[in-house]
Amino acid sequence: MTLILTDVTLTYPDGDTRLTALDRVSLDVPAGTLTAVVGPSGSGKSSLLAVAATLVTPDHGHVVVAGTQTDGLSSADKAALRRDHVGIIFQQPHLLPSLTAVEQLQVMTHLSRRSVRASRPRALDLLDAVGLADKADRRPHQLSGGQRQRINIARALMNEPAVLLVDEPTSALDHERGAAVLDLLLGLTRERSTATVMVTHDRAHLDRVDGTVGMEDGRLSVSTPV
Repeated sequence: MTLILTDVTLTYPDGDTRLTALDRVSLDVPAGTLTAVVGPSGSGKSSLLAVAATLVTPDHGHVVVAGTQTDGLSSADKAALRRDHVGIIFQQPHLLPSLTAVEQLQVMTHLSRRSVRASRPRALDLLDAVGLADKADRRPHQLSGGQRQRINIARALMNEPAVLLVDEPTSALDHERGAAVLDLLLGLTRERSTATVMVTHDRAHLDRVDGTVGMEDGRLSVSTPV
């Protein structure tokens, strides 16, 4: 499954005019690959993620998520599509302080109306995949910043998404931990065949991703391997 944006334009009201956040953006991210979208603050990166996640409907253009054309879908259908096929890794983990690491993942199953108890083996498997099998019963205050970000990543994979959208995952980490998180994202993208988009302003470590796309003033440059 892939993520495809075709000729997407998104504008917002700005006084008596409209501000263009995305200007005829096209992007094709195949399954099992990670594309980095690099640009300064205000360049349109967050708007790109919001459109790709079907959280915002563009003025023009088409968005295909995991083989589903999103044009004309109802709000309920878009919510179901996100729940079943899209994983979002936020810049900050936003973990629930009262829950253990494994419970943070199991909450995602509850939102999908599946058995929470039956989800524990999958949650433990994902914690093992991100190197935190021995921290399953720890709460957020007992974990480092890098470990909390790893739980954030595992949580986004809990419902086996086809598309993974990542917002500045290394911004709060030092160079070494940032490199480790990127290595983890690359490994999981390949192992689980997700179409992964990572937006960032940090060009460090990008020599290992499948492609980079520059973004400025709502426009994308041509994707190139790095």
